[in-house]
Amino acid sequence: MRLLDPVLADLAAAHGVAAFFHDWRGGERQVSASAVVSVLAALGVDASTPEAARDALARARHGRWRDMLPSYLVVRGGATARVAVHVPHGEAVTVDLEIEGGGRIPRIPLPQVMIWVDPHDVDGELIGEATFEIPDVVPLGYHYLHAQSGERSAKAQLIVVPDRLVAPPGRHWGFMLQLYAVRSHASWGMGDLRDLSDLATWSGRDLGADFVLVNPLHAAGPVAPMEPSPYYPSSRRFMNPIYLRVDDVPEVAGLPPKEVEAVASVLRDRNVLDEDIDRDAVWSAKREILERAFAVRDDDGRRTEFDDFLAAEGDALRDFATWCALVDRHGAVTRDWPEELQDPRSTQVAAFREAEAELFGFHAWLQLLCSQQLTQVQRAAHGAGMSIGVVNDLAVGVSREGADAWAFQSVLAHGVALGAPADMYNQQGQCWNLPPWRPDALAAAEFAPFRDLVRAALRHGGGLRIDHVIGLFRQWWVPEGASPADGTYVRLDHEAMVGIAMLEATRAGALLIGEDLGNVEWWVRDYLRARGIYGTSILWFEHDDAGHPRAPELWRELCLASVTTHDLPPAAAYLTGEHVELRHELGLLERPVDEERLADEAGRIAWLHALADAGLLDLGIVSAVTKVAEPGTVSPRRNNFRTRVDPYVDGIVDALHAYLAATPARLIGIYLPDVVGDRRPVNQPGTIDEYPNWRVPMADEKERPVLLDDLMASSAAARLARLVGGSKR
Repeated sequence: MRLLDPVLADLAAAHGVAAFFHDWRGGERQVSASAVVSVLAALGVDASTPEAARDALARARHGRWRDMLPSYLVVRGGATARVAVHVPHGEAVTVDLEIEGGGRIPRIPLPQVMIWVDPHDVDGELIGEATFEIPDVVPLGYHYLHAQSGERSAKAQLIVVPDRLVAPPGRHWGFMLQLYAVRSHASWGMGDLRDLSDLATWSGRDLGADFVLVNPLHAAGPVAPMEPSPYYPSSRRFMNPIYLRVDDVPEVAGLPPKEVEAVASVLRDRNVLDEDIDRDAVWSAKREILERAFAVRDDDGRRTEFDDFLAAEGDALRDFATWCALVDRHGAVTRDWPEELQDPRSTQVAAFREAEAELFGFHAWLQLLCSQQLTQVQRAAHGAGMSIGVVNDLAVGVSREGADAWAFQSVLAHGVALGAPADMYNQQGQCWNLPPWRPDALAAAEFAPFRDLVRAALRHGGGLRIDHVIGLFRQWWVPEGASPADGTYVRLDHEAMVGIAMLEATRAGALLIGEDLGNVEWWVRDYLRARGIYGTSILWFEHDDAGHPRAPELWRELCLASVTTHDLPPAAAYLTGEHVELRHELGLLERPVDEERLADEAGRIAWLHALADAGLLDLGIVSAVTKVAEPGTVSPRRNNFRTRVDPYVDGIVDALHAYLAATPARLIGIYLPDVVGDRRPVNQPGTIDEYPNWRVPMADEKERPVLLDDLMASSAAARLARLVGGSKR
């Protein structure tokens, strides 16, 4: 592939667009010129011709000199900082600091630092630079700088963020789960917030768990077909009311019990059947009862509570509930709506909201219920002795047809989609069809959309897992119509993005976990550790420089360690090699299946030996499992390894968790399907409808449903808890 034209390469660099990158094998890959031009266009930069690219580069080089103040400045708490101010050469200028929430507190003048900087010619005018110092005593928060020079003035956001988050002392463990898959006898066809509360209470009180890590509970669209993926939400600021336990809604108590039970019993009966979760049926039934409850509510106290909630949530809830009502009336595809309804601030949208006040109120009321039930879950977790409680999950983006995309049109990039380049488990790359933040527009909006969603995600828990945390540093943008491989990275200001997440976590008293798997630059993990943000260590990916399983004492300390995760097969399926066969059947392998089987078996055998070397697995078991018919076998027959390993799966899974306990990891997660011997992945990356992603209920090794009631009586849960948690309780 040809190297980029130097002008185009410089223009890309000026806007944080990568002209090359290193792939998952360590090789350098050149980005195509067409990808760079498309991505620059999504950033509002015209590079369609050599002349346009030269003009854009000239504007970029003069960029910071054109602005009196930068649009924002990020400073770490306890450190002094400097800000550059640009005014016509020789003119006087002052800068004042406005403290967040200062009210009547007068602005604080900042001292100027005498540093000479040569003036700069901008469009024929000589522009000078003055430097001012920001003291180290400015509190954490969102403040403002005000510059004044004659009749000219400017305003910039000053964000003071923590230098480091303080991790809770000691080791903590908890279950990791997909809530919809964890059903009880009382569930309406899928796991709900009462189930989460019961699981937290049981695991905290009886097993000594300190947290439960749950899949994103973000809102989907309110009409069928409901999006099954929790990682493809309509909104990350609000919750999917499908997770409500309808029986716990106070207004439902006023409905005829027999009528409620008639609806609920149909769904409860499905909990014991070996079938995929049907979200459309669940939501249809729940919505029917909730609509009836909303219609008959007559408690003045509850109405006042709702009015207060509506006022407190402000524009965010107003936009979300309006969008839900619009979907009810005009369908889920926003681009098909009448043009006047495309703008959330239009007079037509305001008129619609007024005309559909009841429908708008219903969707807003659902969010009050979600907030109340989530609050109860966290209260139950703490009451059971959990020091952390619920750890929520923040998805990497939102649907381009969803509520957040409708409300945030001005700060999202168009004509591109988020994705990921090829890696060892997704060798064709991925395109997630999620619109990315446009970095310049997000900064112009004072990062409010980002900080609001982080604040919302932290509101009801003790921690937040940030999916694909590398997206706070750089994002893989795939131009519309291109393959996932023909994209490139776009840089974000990670000091701002990470710093804002840390500031919101500090205010919430919560910890942050970054999912830092995949193609991550070498320095990112060091940076996150230095900021007090936990990483993510998956056992199967932990290897030393020679490719051997990493010795337990060499694992990093500040991480959430687990055997597997939701994008990988459960431990039993990995041990038996079933995941290779599934990927082969789905056409997801990039190399011949025999070669894949052989490499996969070699990896598993290496881990069995590592377990034996650590004194956690009997050598006789290793010998029985790894025995092959003849040396030099070209490839193992399908299921050959499964036949050998099946009798020992439970013991090996125990040993894997004991291996985690031997590491210095501060957080240990037990993937709940591993407790019951489940062998079906909840998600198979690279597929949509070819596999029932996000619809698989928790089941045992024979695919028989396992309910929460049964799980709580399980000896396996107590055994794994002892292995990772010792005798804490």
